[in-house]
Amino acid sequence: MDKAIRAFMTFLELERHASHETVRNYGSDLRQFQAFMQVEHPGTPLLDPATVQTESIRGYLHWLNRKHEKSTSMARKLSSLRSFYRYLQREGMVGLNPADAIRMPKQPKHLPRVLSKDDAAALMEFPSDQAAGGLLRDRALLETLYSTGARVSELVGIDLDDLRASEGLVHLRGKGRKERIVPIGDVALQAIQAYLDEQRLTKTRYPTAKTLRVSSPIFRNSRGGRLTTRSVARIVARYSNRLAGGSVSPHTLRHSFATHLLDEGADLRSIQEMLGHASLSTTQKYTHLATDQLLAVYDKTHPRAGRSAGARVVKDEKP
Repeated sequence: MDKAIRAFMTFLELERHASHETVRNYGSDLRQFQAFMQVEHPGTPLLDPATVQTESIRGYLHWLNRKHEKSTSMARKLSSLRSFYRYLQREGMVGLNPADAIRMPKQPKHLPRVLSKDDAAALMEFPSDQAAGGLLRDRALLETLYSTGARVSELVGIDLDDLRASEGLVHLRGKGRKERIVPIGDVALQAIQAYLDEQRLTKTRYPTAKTLRVSSPIFRNSRGGRLTTRSVARIVARYSNRLAGGSVSPHTLRHSFATHLLDEGADLRSIQEMLGHASLSTTQKYTHLATDQLLAVYDKTHPRAGRSAGARVVKDEKP
């Protein structure tokens, strides 16, 4: 099975143009299943993927459930197995896909967390209150996430030549190597410029002006290398932990970007383009967010609403 997993990961990278992180996640999921199967079948050192039955995968999911794995994580791992066996079918290595007969675990329905506009503004200012190094970078990073709605993987992939500052645009590389050009606000551009100026002046921690080529990454770590998605998540969590609602993820800033645009009258098609969603139905979840916020305001402020804020039950319609 190990050979088949390696071949599948190569296929994802070269033919599907999956990101490094996506390929790594698939590999991790499949190797966990492989380890489970080797425990279940200790006498088979080189497990043949064709010997895996639907019941084996069900047993794997039950094992994950006993470990209190989240349903979202279980769904992702089942999806990884489905994709893996679909590839093996295409290559003629198996006849049937043993994962197809298994239903996806039920997912809890919840709307993503969104920062209020005041909280978002406060978060942008938090790096200015700190005394440690890297503050201009962190401010630029937060401003860019909120100004563009970029995914964290897109943020860390931004190079100097991706910025078109005079036009107020930035070039992003999204899922499946899809690319798009989105607006970026003046406040974010000013924060980036201040950070780049610091890099040029600081010869010890950051690259010198001579090494700041147009193909180099904007957001760097202390050694001058490109920031990782995990590093960005830690930076966002550290500053957002000061908010009343607690820490948030970089994706919360993406949700906030879309919801605040919608609140101010932006149309869904434009938001879809800026977020890089392939389907408008993915973007439509933000209409639920905006509606819920409007209803909460109505219930709280209208003298004839007849209910306390939060008492209303809104059914989540399927898109």
